[in-house]
Amino acid sequence: MSKAPPSGALPSREDMRRQMAVELTRSGIETPALDARLLLCAALGVEEIALILAPEEKLSIEERDAAQAFLERRLAGEPVSRILGRREFWGLSFGLNDATLDPRPDSETLVETALRHFNAPEGESPRVLDLGTGTGCLLLALLHALDGAWGLGTDRSEKALRMARQNAAALGLERRAAFACADWGGAFCGRFHLVVSNPPYIPYADIGALQREVRDYDPHAALNGGEDGLDPYRVLFRQFGALALDGGIGVFEFGAGQETALLDLAERAALDVIEVAEDLAGKPRVMAVRRR
Repeated sequence: MSKAPPSGALPSREDMRRQMAVELTRSGIETPALDARLLLCAALGVEEIALILAPEEKLSIEERDAAQAFLERRLAGEPVSRILGRREFWGLSFGLNDATLDPRPDSETLVETALRHFNAPEGESPRVLDLGTGTGCLLLALLHALDGAWGLGTDRSEKALRMARQNAAALGLERRAAFACADWGGAFCGRFHLVVSNPPYIPYADIGALQREVRDYDPHAALNGGEDGLDPYRVLFRQFGALALDGGIGVFEFGAGQETALLDLAERAALDVIEVAEDLAGKPRVMAVRRR
């Protein structure tokens, strides 16, 4: 076991990694070893393999200070993805900013469900609409998987849209994706084979009780679903009939305990529910619908 470096001495890469992991463990971080590796690599500007190949290489003063600064931010509760400014989703890398929701693995259930039910139209390019696009992760993951598809992402935040455009360009999808500032889908009609959304669905009164990584670092505009968390769905389900082409489907993420209420909203909006899909924890997470 390596010893901590003497006071004032510069640590090796391995010493710094161990120190960071220990402090993260003491603070109750769930994945201290992983977080320490990711943050140290980012501070050094190296890939993880460099920690394995050259563990005894000494850090410079600048590298040590950068690693310590990242560590302090994580200890304060800031998620690793926010510190790094990036999150992997559907095997793709997405940039984040403070106007975008941090994409989560459970939202990949939406992409899986959409691809499972979507049938490409004969003789025309599939058209996808993502309402409340944020980073663009849903739209761009779908375009990456659907050859020849074109998509539109909407958001009320211009800052979020700038990030979505940057992500599209970084993934080489800028010619197949457009982004527009809009309040849900009220400005569009009858154009899309696939409509998707991960809208805000947290009841307003529950936001204060969320994990600090979410409560303090995700934009509340992307969390707040109104008094019961269902306000966005009342709009989205009502608009869906005007947004989807004949045979088109809609796929929507929702929160814990909301399945029954959404089934009722779908019935009132004359939508047939194709599937309610479960997330990685086995909980209902995504609803796929089509017009009756």
